[in-house]
Amino acid sequence: MDLTPGQPWRAETLSPAVHGCDLQVDVRPHYSGWTAALARPPRVRLETLAWQPGRPGVVSIPIARRRPRVRTCKFAAIAYEAGGQPPSWDATSERAALATGAAAAGDDSATALSTTLSATQRTRVAPPEDIVKLEDRLFYVLQPPLESLLGGALALPFRPFPYQYDGVAFLYPRHAAVLADEMGLGKTMQTITAVRLLLHAGELRRVLLICPKPLVTNWQREFDLWAPEIPLTVVEGDRDRRHWQWGHQQAVVTLANYELVIRDREALSRVEPAYDLVVLDESQRIKNRGSATSEAICSIGRRRSWALTGTPVENSADDLVGIFEFVAPGLLTPGMRPRQVAQNVRDHVLRRTKDAVLEDLPPKLVRDAELRLTPAQYETYREAEEQGIVRLSALGDSITVQHVFQLILRLKQICNFDPVSGESAKLTQLEADLEEIAASGKKAIVFSQWVKTLMRLSHKLARFGPLEYHGRVPARRRDEVIERFRRDERAHVILMSYGAGGVGLNLQFAQYVFLFDRWWNPAVEDQAIARAHRVGATGAVTVSRYLAVNTIEERINQILIEKRELFDTIFADSADGPGRGPRELGLSRQEIFGLFDWQLPGRDAA
Repeated sequence: MDLTPGQPWRAETLSPAVHGCDLQVDVRPHYSGWTAALARPPRVRLETLAWQPGRPGVVSIPIARRRPRVRTCKFAAIAYEAGGQPPSWDATSERAALATGAAAAGDDSATALSTTLSATQRTRVAPPEDIVKLEDRLFYVLQPPLESLLGGALALPFRPFPYQYDGVAFLYPRHAAVLADEMGLGKTMQTITAVRLLLHAGELRRVLLICPKPLVTNWQREFDLWAPEIPLTVVEGDRDRRHWQWGHQQAVVTLANYELVIRDREALSRVEPAYDLVVLDESQRIKNRGSATSEAICSIGRRRSWALTGTPVENSADDLVGIFEFVAPGLLTPGMRPRQVAQNVRDHVLRRTKDAVLEDLPPKLVRDAELRLTPAQYETYREAEEQGIVRLSALGDSITVQHVFQLILRLKQICNFDPVSGESAKLTQLEADLEEIAASGKKAIVFSQWVKTLMRLSHKLARFGPLEYHGRVPARRRDEVIERFRRDERAHVILMSYGAGGVGLNLQFAQYVFLFDRWWNPAVEDQAIARAHRVGATGAVTVSRYLAVNTIEERINQILIEKRELFDTIFADSADGPGRGPRELGLSRQEIFGLFDWQLPGRDAA
């Protein structure tokens, strides 16, 4: 386009030039095969290689052990003041002095153990039979004697009896153990000492101790005496506080009663980690395997299980089966013959009696006071028995054990007091006995199974300063009652129920025990008697068992004798009598009906 200088131009006069360009690119794909190769499974080729290793070279070097050097020393003779003889140790005097101190202190364990251990005695820990691994057996075999361990920082406040060292040596290595010593031999002290040793050895970190509610304060007192360095907490209070305690356990030893364990079963099941040791005091509480108590106790997670009881068998051998459901589940089964039971529990049960281990324990004098009911009392008894039999006979095959028990209890109560005239042959005899006891400044314990009987006795025996200890006495006042009975010279008698006062108490300052009426089995009676006849007693203990002749009490007494035979069969390892299985020696249904010369109803007899 020609543009003349000086002339304007316009855009619309311009026509742009457009040029086209071919941008096509020639693409040729190249196939490498990688996609197919990645999807194809790998090929693995196996080749067998024959290889014969050579034997390793062994070089043995004999190492001669040098014999240790032994040096002997001679000491010049020491001139003693009394004729050149060393001072003698009077074991009897020391034992008596310590026993007096134990009685004054009133400690359970007795247990204080006032006693006499010769300087040469060495008690070793023997491994249980069920320990297989060599290193575990060596751990116990190589332990020093207990007398060496219980010294220095672990020194005891009193010197134990030799049999108590044996009890500690029995518990120490066992994961499943039943300490079944007779009442009054110091099971509490032996248990605390074994726990103490295991804690210091690092074998335990958390311990749960379960006992009846009345014995909680007693265990606290015993821990303060025998292991004051061990932290202890008591589970108590309302529900929220207890649940917090279960979940935040700081102390080494946790103490709880049976009732709370049942109530807090759900909270206890969440406790982690599991306890290193669970100890049951008065473990006969779990003898019934299907009970709520047994199920709650057995559900607790634990590594070791110890049971303490003075009465491992109360009614039949199945009582021991219930205890071992906690201690060693599956070791015993219901219906075992006594001899087989004894064989199975041999390494897990330790049972000692006072007569066998305590040479210096004061004698126990047992007097069976056979009394005749007063004429008016016997007339009431006769009418009640005859009318009761007539009513039960009218029931026919619908009669049950409960019906018979109601009649038995009614007759036993009449043997105590005539409900019509108020007369009592037993009360007359008891008043005469207490007159002599009070005149000599002594103290007595009277046991009965009925609180109403005890309250009636309290009114009749007012001149002897009676104190009451039974289920209607609040728990917070019971220690005060015991302390007053110990200190008050005017309180000559304490009236106790078998349930509240039969276990755990230390009344070795009482020289007389009266069983105003008989319990259903001798084990409970023995527990009651052991409140006074125990370590620390300073004189003979006289036991009077009141028995109304020609009554139901006389027939029940025969059953009690048979129950003792059962206990001896299991724990004395005697041979089984013909046809005398464990159930037949207990208080069977047939024996209950036999008290009145009846046969079981047809459906039960079959």
